[in-house]
Amino acid sequence: MRLHRVMSTFYFGSCVICSGDDPWSVPFHEDKVRESVLELLQSPSMGRVFLICDGELCIGYLVLSFDFSLEFGGKNAWIDELFVRPEFRGQGIGSGALDFAAQTARELGAKVLHLEVNRGNPAIHLYERCGFEEHDRYLLSKWLEGSQHRNP
Repeated sequence: MRLHRVMSTFYFGSCVICSGDDPWSVPFHEDKVRESVLELLQSPSMGRVFLICDGELCIGYLVLSFDFSLEFGGKNAWIDELFVRPEFRGQGIGSGALDFAAQTARELGAKVLHLEVNRGNPAIHLYERCGFEEHDRYLLSKWLEGSQHRNP
């Protein structure tokens, strides 16, 4: 398994973005996702995008993003996206990607690595085995542009 940093072009090739087994809480619009990825690629201080490859085959991807928190002592990293193709799951690839994310976040100055996951996602057990802890909190969001972002 290799993780490649995506540099200046948007390319997920044969990787499927947003699998049906853990859907996003907002509608998926490829043009908006493409625009967001390009913005992220042009602003490495905001985050990084990595492809997970097995030889020449893209089998997944990882997106790290950054913020700052007084509560958590400074710069934080977030696993915004982690996807491994279903036929490659259960082989340690997700664990390896999580280790890679932690190492990369640490090297880039983050104090804490966060992720969020939908309730009922079976990957929660993987995240807990890798040291992630649940918080007794709600995730609340307020859209600052537009109002048609939520699923009905």
